[in-house]
Amino acid sequence: MRRDIQPNERAFSTKEVAEDVGIATPTVRKYGQILERNGYEFLKDGDRRIFVQTDIEALIALRDTEKPLDDTAKDLAYQQKERLERSNEQEIAIPDTYERLPQDPNQLKEILMFVVNELAASREMNVQLKNDMSELKVTVSRLQQDHHVISSNIGNSAQKTHTKIEKLTEQQKTYYETMLHQEREITEFLQKELQSLRAEQQKEWLSQNEFNKRLEETIQNPKGKWEWFFSLFRK
Repeated sequence: MRRDIQPNERAFSTKEVAEDVGIATPTVRKYGQILERNGYEFLKDGDRRIFVQTDIEALIALRDTEKPLDDTAKDLAYQQKERLERSNEQEIAIPDTYERLPQDPNQLKEILMFVVNELAASREMNVQLKNDMSELKVTVSRLQQDHHVISSNIGNSAQKTHTKIEKLTEQQKTYYETMLHQEREITEFLQKELQSLRAEQQKEWLSQNEFNKRLEETIQNPKGKWEWFFSLFRK
């Protein structure tokens, strides 16, 4: 068990260590696993590592080493082991803590008040941390909902756009087919009119040709000119 922690020494979270050392949070976790694998000990709150200054120095050593990480981790674990052994030796040499407690009730009261205040401050900090976590969970939930709404809106907008394009395409196709049908009808009508005009023209040519022939015959045979003249009226 670690006994090298100094009184009132500050503890750091993984995120704080990452920002302080200048490496990514996953890298801090990776270095922690390498150190533990080679015998290094961390303070822990459940499965969560708690870092102190000596741990940060170990992470920096891993970050800056040019040797294989496992070799450097073994050296750091050995150094920690020696440091812990020295700390244990010093602890054994220190007289029992209870023997050093002040006998003055007022001093004892001050110490107890200090401990109580520290515990109250710790509880307040824990409450604040819980509140912050609750707010963070609410924020994450809202972001997830916003993401879902945005995704749904994009999907609906894309579907509507696709539907409009299909509708416009169908309208354009219908309009084109209608225009094509009208064009065919007009073409057929013009062809019929042209045929009718050609037939009338042919009929006029035949009639004119027949008239010319009869006129020529009358001129060549003057005796029957009056009969031909009256025949015109008979017709």
